[in-house]
Amino acid sequence: MTMRNFRERLLAVMLGLGAPSIAQLPPPPPIPRMPPHTTIAGPHRIVIPNRPAPVPVVLHVATTGSDDGDGSAARPFASFARAQAAVRRLNRDHDVTVRIADGTYRLAVPLRFTADDGGQNGFVVRWEGAEGAHPILSGGVPVIGWRIADHTRGIWSATIPKGSDPRQLDVGGRLAQRATVEIPRSAVAFHPWGLTITDPAWRVLTNLPDQDRIEVEGTSWFTHRHAMVERIEGDHIVMQQPGWRNNLVGYDTVARPVSAEVARLFLVNALAFLREPGQWYADPKAGALYYKPRVGEDMRRIAVVLPRLERLVSIAGSYDRPVRDLEFRRLDFRHTSWLQPSGPEGYASQQSGSYLAGALTDYPSDPIRDCSWGCRPFEAMRNRFAQQPAAVQVAAATRITFDDDRFSQLGQVALGIGNNADANDSGIGLGTSAISVTRSLFTDLAGGAIMVGGVQADAHHPSRPEMGLRDILIRDNRISGVSHDYKEQSAILVTYASGTIILNNDVSDTPYDGIDVGWGWGTNDPGGSAEYWRGQRGYYDAPGNIVYDTPTTLRDTAIVGNRVTRVKQWFPDGGAIYHLSADPGALIAGNYIADVAGSGGIAIYLDEGSRYVTVRNNVIDRVGGVWLNLNSQDHIAPKRTAMDNLATGNWYNSGRLQGSWTDYLNNRADGNIAVTGDAWPAAARRVIAESGVRPDAK
Repeated sequence: MTMRNFRERLLAVMLGLGAPSIAQLPPPPPIPRMPPHTTIAGPHRIVIPNRPAPVPVVLHVATTGSDDGDGSAARPFASFARAQAAVRRLNRDHDVTVRIADGTYRLAVPLRFTADDGGQNGFVVRWEGAEGAHPILSGGVPVIGWRIADHTRGIWSATIPKGSDPRQLDVGGRLAQRATVEIPRSAVAFHPWGLTITDPAWRVLTNLPDQDRIEVEGTSWFTHRHAMVERIEGDHIVMQQPGWRNNLVGYDTVARPVSAEVARLFLVNALAFLREPGQWYADPKAGALYYKPRVGEDMRRIAVVLPRLERLVSIAGSYDRPVRDLEFRRLDFRHTSWLQPSGPEGYASQQSGSYLAGALTDYPSDPIRDCSWGCRPFEAMRNRFAQQPAAVQVAAATRITFDDDRFSQLGQVALGIGNNADANDSGIGLGTSAISVTRSLFTDLAGGAIMVGGVQADAHHPSRPEMGLRDILIRDNRISGVSHDYKEQSAILVTYASGTIILNNDVSDTPYDGIDVGWGWGTNDPGGSAEYWRGQRGYYDAPGNIVYDTPTTLRDTAIVGNRVTRVKQWFPDGGAIYHLSADPGALIAGNYIADVAGSGGIAIYLDEGSRYVTVRNNVIDRVGGVWLNLNSQDHIAPKRTAMDNLATGNWYNSGRLQGSWTDYLNNRADGNIAVTGDAWPAAARRVIAESGVRPDAK
């Protein structure tokens, strides 16, 4: 008997799979000679042989497998749940690899990893696709049996399970858009209860069926807001609460956007709106799905997948016992749909995945008049914003690796690391360290790619040290075509964390920012922000909002060597690389930023409260408005907020420098070099060539 056969039969006994008992097993092969001995000196020499290292264990999963198998290559498991149970029997004494054969694995429920699922006693657990494969972990089901439903309009239909009402649909490997029409803002008037139709041409809306499934979406300067209709009566569109009310308060609201010139309004999710190729509509009562094909799409042959899960993976231990030493390699995460925006809460977005939920205390009687540029009830909620739950969630965990993975056709943020407790299926948030996301692909997503950190009080000033985030590595990832349905979300967001490194990523084709770091607008930094005192925004007058004397956990962020192109395609606000609040030791260096369109496009933006940030040796190419913007908040002078920043040695061929780079603020911008056209000096060309994903990391 070979050593391999003996190990496989012994493994079957260890896993309790009904294999022969230990007594029935043949004797093992001869034990090889022991490794060198350890000698302890003393009056009597004691020689202790070193214990051999445990042999790593490999378990196998395949779509053709069976959970009655033993996990060997010859008899693989069929389900991840069965493999997970096997891992827990082995991970205290062995490194364990779960090797997943190519194919699509349709999850009936999300995968949940606790401290018991990670490596124990210094060992490591790896879940990886077979060599050369990227097996798909899908939260959806295929839709088949398409037939023509309306020849005149070119609409096809298929049967789906009754009650299915997702917000996303995968058609041919890319997200399709729900049935949508744009309505002029001038056609309606805004009220706390809803909208009045002022243009008679739009009163036909009152004849639509299933009015409580129609959604109103608004975009403007930096928000993308969603709220649900309750009913339409004559010229009144009555909205569901509290989602509509929450979308009327704060900043850049649906009723009073920052800029009416760029603000847009949409009606979504009615069969009558299904007019454009590539759009779809689901009727959950009838169990029917409708789609209008694009040119060249054959509905009898194209693959269509309907999401049925709101998330795929939740990884969370506890602060006392985090998940440790868990790796995910060569996996392809697809097909989720976060459903909360389809309910009364809607999605009252504030910025990049955070949103206002629940009922505000002391809600203003006239929110459109009194709370469209902040107000005390809104400011009281700043430290209580919720966060969108990611498709793959990590909290209370350390030494977690995502390498060479793929994330696509997901209905929200793809990967959430240490977000709010409300954004993790476990109910536990924050508390992540030594997390690496490398060599992975993020594309065709409803939300952003990676969201690191929380936005509530424990995120910036943890009530216990284990809650903090530190040592997050985001490197050599390719991110493009994200934030389709939640356009205000940046591709990469880091709120509060220590020692985050964002290195050699390629970010492109996004509606909002490429890379965002920081949160809080300076309000939580030592001494607070003068912008938010009484007489300004009143933040500190609101209960629970205090002036801290200690710094936040945001420090030592490095944004280096990234290639950020064709971002900010929808919103004027923000920057290709954007920064908020104090960040001692922060470095933005060696990045290549190009093709930021629009007359107001901003390449690098140091927003409210940014301090201690060095901007060095970046190349800015073809930017429509500003190559470097500092929000120095001059209107509150002589008070100071954005201070102690340095910009030097950067090259730019377009855009202007903006903000107060003065000795009084200790902000210095010098040694930056204006270039004509493509006449970059050798050092700048080297930055361009070395930016983005490294060749040996692809």
